[in-house]
Parts: sequence; structure tokens; C-alpha cells
Amino acid sequence: MRSIGETIASLRKEKGMTQNELAEKMNVTDKAVSKWERDLSCPDVNTISKLADILEVSVEELLKAKKKDNLEMKTKDLMNLIFKAVALAMGIAAVTLNILNQIAVKSSIIMLGIGIICISIYLLTNKENKN
Repeated sequence: MRSIGETIASLRKEKGMTQNELAEKMNVTDKAVSKWERDLSCPDVNTISKLADILEVSVEELLKAKKKDNLEMKTKDLMNLIFKAVALAMGIAAVTLNILNQIAVKSSIIMLGIGIICISIYLLTNKENKN
């Protein structure tokens, strides 16, 4: 299911309108239309029916779009950051402690293994999302 922004962009393009043309018809700036289409903001509730009329769809069809779940995207980004940070921290710690002779070789290998696993999870997760 498409986001509200994707729906607006698609309908606008089907009508052969530029963002600037839609903005003029809606009495808003082209930056506002750009933000709508990138799901950074939404049209004001009072202007939804005017937008639907301009795009020649019903209000229901326009609003049928699903709003992107920002929390889900932020959680995914946070998990990716954690996997990369743990991998980096394990690598740095293993090498530093090994140089200072403060860790056994077996423990260093385990730490490096944890880092490699974290990087692998990160890469596999992002590969699945691209396909």
C-alpha cells in the first residue's frame, strides 16, 4: 500500500502537473507539495477536499493511502546503528586489548566473531530490504 505522499505524487504526475502547478492551485508553496510527497508533512485537513478535486479523485481514495510508520523506520535505523557500533567496538577492543596484552587470544577471537556476526546481520537485513 502506498503512502499518502506517494499517492499525491502519483496522481499529480498522472495529471501531468508539476509540483509548482499543484501548489498554485492549492494556494501553497511548491515546498509544501514537495514535503507532502516525501511524507515529511501532510496537507491540512481543511484542504483535503480541494486537493482531491484538483487530482480528480474522491477524498476517500486520497486518504486510503497508508501513512508510513516513522516509528518502524526509526527502529530499523537504530538497530542498524547498534549492529554497526557493536561490530566496531568489538574490533577496536579486541585489537587494543591484544596489543596491551590484557586479553587472551581466545577471547579476542570471540570478540571479533561477535563483531563479524553483527556486521553480517546488518548486511543481510539491508540486502533483504533492497530486494
